[in-house]
Amino acid sequence: MEYGLRNAGMEVLSAHDGTEGLRQLYEHKPDLVILDVMMPRMDGWTVCQRIREFSDVPTIMVTAKDQDSDIVRGLDLGADDYVVKPVRLPVLVARVRACLRRAERAKQERPEITYADGYLLVDLPARRVTVGDEPVKLTPTEFSLLARLIQSPGRVLTNRQLLEDVWGWEYTDDLDYLRIYIWHLRHKIERDPKKPDYILTEHGVGYRFRASE
Repeated sequence: MEYGLRNAGMEVLSAHDGTEGLRQLYEHKPDLVILDVMMPRMDGWTVCQRIREFSDVPTIMVTAKDQDSDIVRGLDLGADDYVVKPVRLPVLVARVRACLRRAERAKQERPEITYADGYLLVDLPARRVTVGDEPVKLTPTEFSLLARLIQSPGRVLTNRQLLEDVWGWEYTDDLDYLRIYIWHLRHKIERDPKKPDYILTEHGVGYRFRASE
């Protein structure tokens, strides 16, 4: 993997265990982190959790753990992408580049929109979310997805459109991926995730954000 990424024109630092990986992150501040789950001394779950305590660096988990519960756990801990091994190198390179593009776009875009209804506050310029006056921590990808929905209140955004706008064209067929992120957002901002008030499903089409009247 390291050799292939270098051949793709990327500068790569490697670590043999989770503790060393965190040290390298502190010292070198890379543009992106790739994690495996099965690592000595500190596993990838713990490393991802530690990273999110101090950094929003784009993080991709690349692992052989392919159960839905594993994918949900990785995304819940703050991973921006979850890639199951074995993975072909061109696919991994495309995912890395897409993740970097999303991060760069998020830095440049500061839409002047704030949504507030007394329960949910989403301040897009400040990238801040509160629910019932309590701050809510979203991953960069979760925030980008919520922002995209809020920017088109009441309008149905297709699955393909959301995937392309938030993740990039490489992800336009990953419907399960989108569903997982919607599931996470609902559990973080909705009063009752099973009966959502804000993020509504248009079955077979996509999702829309319903602003409080």
